[in-house]
Amino acid sequence: MKKINWKVRFKNRAWVVALIAALFLVAQTVLGVFGINWDYTALFNQLVTVVGAVFMLVGLVIDPTTAGTPDSERVMNYEEPRKDEE
Repeated sequence: MKKINWKVRFKNRAWVVALIAALFLVAQTVLGVFGINWDYTALFNQLVTVVGAVFMLVGLVIDPTTAGTPDSERVMNYEEPRKDEE
């Protein structure tokens, strides 16, 4: 966790939205384990799950070190992930 630039990640809107969706789904699951059900209709519950899953998928695809969702020109030329020099 020390090698993560949290300032940069929180400046990336797509990553923040994905984080919020992930936290919402985790909270919903934990409450379900304890038998606490929110007063949702079945359709609303499914809609929230689908929207959250889409946001999480976008969060997995984006590069949090670039603005927006596309990769930088430099990264587009990589043939394999870059290894950090120690």
